[in-house]
Amino acid sequence: MRLDKFLCDMQLGTRSQVKESIKKGLVTVNGTPVRTPDFKLDERNDMVTYMGQALTYQNLYYYMLHKPAGVVTATRDNHESTVMDLLSDVRGKDLSPVGRLDKDTEGLLLITNDGELAHKLLSPGKHVAKTYYVECTGTLTEEKQVLLENGVDIGDNELTRPAEVKLISQSDCSYIMELTITEGRFHQIKRMVQAVGGCVTYLKRLSMGTLSLDANLPKGACRPLTEKEILDLKQLTKTVSAR
Repeated sequence: MRLDKFLCDMQLGTRSQVKESIKKGLVTVNGTPVRTPDFKLDERNDMVTYMGQALTYQNLYYYMLHKPAGVVTATRDNHESTVMDLLSDVRGKDLSPVGRLDKDTEGLLLITNDGELAHKLLSPGKHVAKTYYVECTGTLTEEKQVLLENGVDIGDNELTRPAEVKLISQSDCSYIMELTITEGRFHQIKRMVQAVGGCVTYLKRLSMGTLSLDANLPKGACRPLTEKEILDLKQLTKTVSAR
């Protein structure tokens, strides 16, 4: 890899800025100052320092965001605040959300520039499970719960895939449940609840595959995924398949 590309990937400046830093002798490779931007290095094994600070090469980044209501899940929008506006200070080029949550939906959102992992997590053939905390108006009878679990008609060409329902509480006119689905149709949770005579009043995603929302992460905040969380997600995409 070229030295200037290495530094750009590490977000130490634009291509012209890092070239200027290299020419000034601010960069060393294996202890030796290098002043040529096109110097070829082994990014995995050579030791690079910038202004005396050792750099460990990283070009793939993974973040957990606790999405708040009121922002859209997009990389950019001409009229609305986006989830990426909440990550303006984090490292990583070409970051984007994996999947989407509605503007009024809160909870777990994975942000990464690992396109391969994102594709696998969203692949219809993988059936990666996603669990939501759902507050609804209406009532959830045993019959309605069975319908949700076995598949309901939400106006598409086929019923929804089997789901898991955990009823948390219920009153005369409302109920709270955790709903786990393995697909991601447009407004799917809301449409499933409507199909059994209810209406979603609050929706929050709790997990996606092996990744669960950090209970200590405030709304609007993000943190890097741990190595274990990344490895678990990658392992998941190798093992889950169509059922």
